[in-house]
Amino acid sequence: MKTEFNNWLRKGTPWIWINAGAVAISIVMVIGLLMLLAVRGINHFWPKDVLQATYTQPVNGGEPVSTQIVGEFVESEQISVGQIVSSGIPVDESQDFYQRNLIKLGNRDLTGADFSWVLEDYISDVTYPENVVTLERREWGNFYGFLEQVREGDQTIASVTEGANFDELWAEFNARLARALEIQKQIYDIENGAIGEINYQMERLRLEERRLRLEGDISAEVMGEITAAREELDTRYSALQGELQELYAQANRDSAVFHAANDQQTVVSLADVVMAYQANQMHVFAKIGTFFAKLGEFLTAEPREANTEGGIFPAIFGTVMMVLLMSVFVTPFGVVAAVYLREYARQGIVTRTIRIAVNNLAGVPSIVYGVFGLGFFIYIIGGEIDQMFYPEALPAPTFGTPGLLWASLTLALLTVPVVIVATEEGLARIPRSVREGSLALGATKFETLWRVVLPMASPAMMTGLILAVARAAGEVAPLMLVGVVKLAPSLPLDGNYPYLHLEQKFMHLGFHIYDVGFQSPNVEAARPLVFATALLLVIVIAILNLTAVGLRNRLREKYKALDT
Repeated sequence: MKTEFNNWLRKGTPWIWINAGAVAISIVMVIGLLMLLAVRGINHFWPKDVLQATYTQPVNGGEPVSTQIVGEFVESEQISVGQIVSSGIPVDESQDFYQRNLIKLGNRDLTGADFSWVLEDYISDVTYPENVVTLERREWGNFYGFLEQVREGDQTIASVTEGANFDELWAEFNARLARALEIQKQIYDIENGAIGEINYQMERLRLEERRLRLEGDISAEVMGEITAAREELDTRYSALQGELQELYAQANRDSAVFHAANDQQTVVSLADVVMAYQANQMHVFAKIGTFFAKLGEFLTAEPREANTEGGIFPAIFGTVMMVLLMSVFVTPFGVVAAVYLREYARQGIVTRTIRIAVNNLAGVPSIVYGVFGLGFFIYIIGGEIDQMFYPEALPAPTFGTPGLLWASLTLALLTVPVVIVATEEGLARIPRSVREGSLALGATKFETLWRVVLPMASPAMMTGLILAVARAAGEVAPLMLVGVVKLAPSLPLDGNYPYLHLEQKFMHLGFHIYDVGFQSPNVEAARPLVFATALLLVIVIAILNLTAVGLRNRLREKYKALDT
């Protein structure tokens, strides 16, 4: 028996089972994490039913105060009676625990806070009114109330009190809301399209004039051309401003009167409404449609309300753009360094020292790279670029400030050791006979390297790039110093020359998670967005990696001789 057990140990069977168990636990943990992110994040976009109830809160030394609450149920938890008593709320201390519910009340402009914890034992008369309306607004978050009137200016167009039934009133409201949304789209296109282009051209004219004055090369003829161009832009700008004023007047024409909780009545301009629906009347398919509409807004819109409302498209775009630029920078540098170390450098103590240094660089904390990028790339190189090529813009920096270029270069520097090591391993796996055969056929060493060795080592290069992308896409600490900001709705890629603005600051999904999760003034509203954004970051990294893996597999199929 003992001999059999010793043989079992010598064969390594226990270690196989331990490794298999560790892999299984890791897979379960990853799946559990993704499920947590998906449930807590995606659930935020599902249109929830709106409840109406009476909350009777006890008061020390007085009569209980009853208030009406209208909102969405978010979550519930148990709280000890000691915590409740310490907060100043008198309760029956014979119970050990009470259940409290988090209700999203919305209407922050009326109540000052759009979330509230209420004790389950003091809630009564819970109903789900059919006609309650949920509004998603551009400011002040959600609004919950009952539609009473639709107005055009000071004139009442439809009202429940004037004989119109609610279905007719709701249809009139939706028709005018669709009109207001279309006008808002036109306003956005003008402000961010035509007017943005004019402002860009005006700034270029200003810089061109200042450059000529600094060089002492400005003449009356050139000044006349600049003045004429500026006058033409001013004329176009004035025309667009008139068009904008007319659109704003049209957008603010329609409004609606709502009856909120506790007999509060308020007027909501339809220009401030993004989406409106009656969750309590919606069937499953209608809720699915609203869910995808809200999810689409999250993926394609710009953030609002300190990043706790709206979408995160600028952060998605900035993350992908930065990773692509980082890949363009890191791949040639990493490959060239690996080729030199493996193919050209004399294998001695110096080369071994360099390899040790490269391996150690992979373990340097990322914030150190951020400090290096700030000092070297931005202050030194960027400052010199500004002095040499953009003196007319000084003292305002162009490249001497954090931006997309420096963030990409910093992350390229951070990930280049990974690419070097992976490429070197790929070069070492290529048989010596392949090199000798190429040289025997008359090829030079460079031709052998370029046409035979590097193509066969390309799968290893792609492996290094995959590892580099996986690390760089999730980095936050160095980016806070070299280019990422809290809010940058304008994209670094647009229709204005030079089209890709490498000097521009940008948003990033990782920093967005940090900002919303830890810097937001509205923690409860931001919490589901943290989960949703984290899930999206994982998906973006997975897509980038799968793309690289697919390319690597194609290269492996093309150069199967690598495995021989």
